[in-house]
Amino acid sequence: ILILRRKFQPIQLLQIPLSFLFGYFTDFGMWAFSWASPELYPLRLVNICCGTIILGFGISFCVIANTVMNSGEAFVKAISDTTRKDFGTLKICFDVSCVCIALVLSLVFFDFTIQGTREGTLIAALCTGIVIKFFTPRLRQPLERFIGCHHARQEEFSA
Repeated sequence: ILILRRKFQPIQLLQIPLSFLFGYFTDFGMWAFSWASPELYPLRLVNICCGTIILGFGISFCVIANTVMNSGEAFVKAISDTTRKDFGTLKICFDVSCVCIALVLSLVFFDFTIQGTREGTLIAALCTGIVIKFFTPRLRQPLERFIGCHHARQEEFSA
């Protein structure tokens, strides 16, 4: 609201329940795939890379369709829309900033040790925006065509 001011749309308040839903599905996914946690380090790197690609792909769809997003991405989108800067680049800056804050807080609150942040977190922070920058221009035209076609059909049926 503070960033977008008059451009803020009340539908964006759906980010609040969406965050709870996202958290639930994240926990559910972690539980459902707990059996698939690889022990070998190279396989863990493959997991983080696959997860980052899937996440970036999904965020690209949300950015193009301009839908309600998780609050982290919506914050970046608000800054992107306001400053007219590239979403993917701002996403990298935001994610790296969050990792830096997490590292500082970990050092402060856990006796100068790093807890809960490792190379996978850094890989995801650096690469999610890159994946978004890759997919967004490639998906924009087909998705906008699909949304436009779908919207036209809805108008036909409601008329």
